[in-house]
Amino acid sequence: MDPQARRHLVTALAEKAGLASVGIAPAGPIPRADYFRQWLEADHHGRMDYLNRTRALRTDAGSLLPGARSIIVVADPYAPTADPSAHRPADTPRGRVARYAWGRDYHRVLRRKLQKLADRLHEAIAEPFATRVCVDTAPLIEREAAAAAGLGWIGKNTMVIDRQRGSYFFLGAIVTTLEIETSTPVADHCGTCTRCLDACPTGALVAPYRMDARRCIAYLTIEHRTAIDRELQSTMG
Repeated sequence: MDPQARRHLVTALAEKAGLASVGIAPAGPIPRADYFRQWLEADHHGRMDYLNRTRALRTDAGSLLPGARSIIVVADPYAPTADPSAHRPADTPRGRVARYAWGRDYHRVLRRKLQKLADRLHEAIAEPFATRVCVDTAPLIEREAAAAAGLGWIGKNTMVIDRQRGSYFFLGAIVTTLEIETSTPVADHCGTCTRCLDACPTGALVAPYRMDARRCIAYLTIEHRTAIDRELQSTMG
């Protein structure tokens, strides 16, 4: 089976596994390694020291699996239609919770889908090859792989954006030793729009395409372990 046929097979199996979209990126050094290093050197990662400790792995996706040649990257939408707390009595406590957390733990849900896809690939391709499923916890910068795989472009909000789905989707990957035909990256469609920068309540988007995690609500409510700066408390609601 040639690389192009493998790509068609991956696409068909991903659809059967219930994954919304899939693309293929080459396994190797990421195109924006310098950007990532500069981001770390500016201390924009806050107290997420593990990003610094694993920077060598994160800037070369091929190091995650010996002999890696390709990365199968998938996007799985998560935007629910209604807030699950909407039907609670008006006098009960409530607060804003990120939409990705409204359902089941996405690490488990997406990992199951990706493992199923990897298993089906092993069944369909007779030759021996290795795979490694990655869902958030592996030292892989998923957005870089997703952009290289044509699932969207990295927007001014520093997230991968798809023209139809926006940025409301999870990313997961399978690093493999299989040679698979790569996808074509898509163009940046942000243009002159700055709505994400204008809307960020804590000013975490300090410039187009640059985010300071120390001001990001997601970081402050998940990764941060000490008191939140007083100046940010009111902007977080």
